[in-house]
Amino acid sequence: MAASAITGVGINLGLSSSTMRPSRAHSVTMAVSVDEKTKKNLTLRKSEEAFAAAKELMPGGVNSPVRAFKSVGGQPIVIDSVKGSRMWDIDGNEYIDYVGSWGPAIIGHADDEVLAALAETMKKGTSFGAPCLLENILAQMVISAVPSIEMVRFVNSGTEACMGVLRLARAFTGKEKLIKFEGCYHGHADPFLVKAGSGVATLGLPDSPGVPRAATFETLTAPFNDSAAVESLFESNKGEIAAVILEPVVGNSGFIPPKPDFLNFLRRITKENNSLLVFDEVMTGFRLSYGGAQEYFGIIPDLTTLGKIIGGGLPVGAYGGRRDIMEMVAPAGPMYQAGTLSGNPLAMTAGIHTLKRIKEPGTYEYLDKITGQLVQGIIDAGKKAGHAICGGHISGMFGFFFTEGPVHNFGDAKKSDTAKFARFYWGMLAEGVYLAPSQFEAGFTSLAHTSDDIEKTIAAAEKVFREI
Repeated sequence: MAASAITGVGINLGLSSSTMRPSRAHSVTMAVSVDEKTKKNLTLRKSEEAFAAAKELMPGGVNSPVRAFKSVGGQPIVIDSVKGSRMWDIDGNEYIDYVGSWGPAIIGHADDEVLAALAETMKKGTSFGAPCLLENILAQMVISAVPSIEMVRFVNSGTEACMGVLRLARAFTGKEKLIKFEGCYHGHADPFLVKAGSGVATLGLPDSPGVPRAATFETLTAPFNDSAAVESLFESNKGEIAAVILEPVVGNSGFIPPKPDFLNFLRRITKENNSLLVFDEVMTGFRLSYGGAQEYFGIIPDLTTLGKIIGGGLPVGAYGGRRDIMEMVAPAGPMYQAGTLSGNPLAMTAGIHTLKRIKEPGTYEYLDKITGQLVQGIIDAGKKAGHAICGGHISGMFGFFFTEGPVHNFGDAKKSDTAKFARFYWGMLAEGVYLAPSQFEAGFTSLAHTSDDIEKTIAAAEKVFREI
């Protein structure tokens, strides 16, 4: 829809749904129209003007696809500022935020202590392109916290971390094939952009124009939580699989936890086949517990990727693992990977002060309490109003689907009523609640969220569920 045609933010009841995954790797265009009732509750004139201008300057008007709101219809709101659990758009609308910059704002947005530390660090400079002592400090904190990590390499994004860890797994094992799971997103590097389809794919097919088939040929896929499918891949590719990589709790198909024995199975079968187990903890690291999903579930992988929280909201990523594997990385070993801004003092500072805060007693108990109240309140409100809905949470990470469930993989998630989610999304936005603009994304709470925030959100959900 042309920007000039968007004069409000509502959507009609005839909104079309899609089975595509609208993650940061994919987006879905949906038919929308103006709902005058919603328009009265939420003015977005400045956002509309800014987005119209942005589309002439940047592809789709954004710098990351999910921000374009294509999976919920309409157009994005343009943010002006954030603080604590709140965010404000350029029209002055205030929202309770459950995206948290996609996870890193675990202590709340624009924390005063972190900002003060950044201000002091900036007096010394913003980037050195050389070693700084802050790298040692954050590295030691990460190594002390994450069970699998004996050595760590900082990079600048989750995508970079996953690129590095894949190259490392192949270098260490001397094998080339990779198993990933349908619906798990590991950044936009070529080998990970593979469409899994409804069944097990034995040959990777590129899921984006510009990705050569050769780049994904060695990428094998299986449904999440499907042990039999993984076993079959190992049987048909004996001695060829370098690693299995997964989000231990899926966040890019919506919130999908592993079945009770699935992670144990992966740990066992990778050891039996001399392959490496890689946890992509860009979302779950320091989010589910201080030691991440691997501490929470008691499963130690060989390698781990991190991001989000360890940069305290600044661009950062990392990969780490056993010392014998990590010593393959240059300059200690022959596997090359580099980055001018890796380990920059600002990201290190924000990460150090964020990790100090979340290590304090009671952090994860509080996140689990308020997030549980939030999810259960939304589910109860939805069911009371007659809607099919299911969901769950672990600590400060959550999600819900407009389907009866249960949801164990991306195939289950695709049964969700995405048209209904879009109507719910815009209703909540009009009530001052900002959720991830996609049915297939996890949500996040922070230490800055209060019981009052949770109560207001549930009350808003009750109202919106009655209306849709």
